[in-house]
Amino acid sequence: MAPAGSVEQVPARIAAVNVVHARVPDLRGDLDETAIDKRPVRERVAVRAASPAGVGLAGDEVVDKRHHGGRDQAVYAYAVEDRDWWAAELGRELAPGSFGQNLDTEGVDVTGAVIGERWHIGDDGLVLEVTSPRIPCATFQGFMNEPRWVKRFSEHGASGAYLRVVEEGTVGAGDRVTVTDRPAHGVTVGEVFVKRRVAAERLQRLLDEQPDLAPDLVDAVQRDLAARAR
Repeated sequence: MAPAGSVEQVPARIAAVNVVHARVPDLRGDLDETAIDKRPVRERVAVRAASPAGVGLAGDEVVDKRHHGGRDQAVYAYAVEDRDWWAAELGRELAPGSFGQNLDTEGVDVTGAVIGERWHIGDDGLVLEVTSPRIPCATFQGFMNEPRWVKRFSEHGASGAYLRVVEEGTVGAGDRVTVTDRPAHGVTVGEVFVKRRVAAERLQRLLDEQPDLAPDLVDAVQRDLAARAR
């Protein structure tokens, strides 16, 4: 039986750990270069809550610090299952890190992850907390080089999840992922990614019950609720 406060789940693991391979031209965004090109590494990688080099995975990089990175976007995770769906849809191979994700997960329902739930990863003390969905941007569009990519990615609804670092540690491919501390409000990454599909009462419950929400998510939810009230 699982201990109190934990969530029993099928075995789940980290399939790949990815950091920036090289800066590439930002073909559609407003920067000269982007660090979206992530590739797998074999060694274990330190994951930092704070350091002179920034937060997130050691060896990684964020160029557009205005819109990406920081405490609430320290790590980006995307499910292998969702990546495989896109590979079939696009008719091309998508390697680990293809969407700029730091972690490729397997057996983790990333879209169904509850905002605020925590992931204990591996045996080195790493704990991450789900904060928000990834919102696709022009840089992502240019990197993928697919027509109407932002619209298609948004309509499919599998955004992946940003996470903050609660406890520092290291991560490596094959590490087990255990989901704990799932909040009672139940609002998921997929639901706040496509807010129009969620009852206003549930979004309000998220604001009322979830402490330390990412400010960008608070703003987005409040704008959505205000628009519905007009």
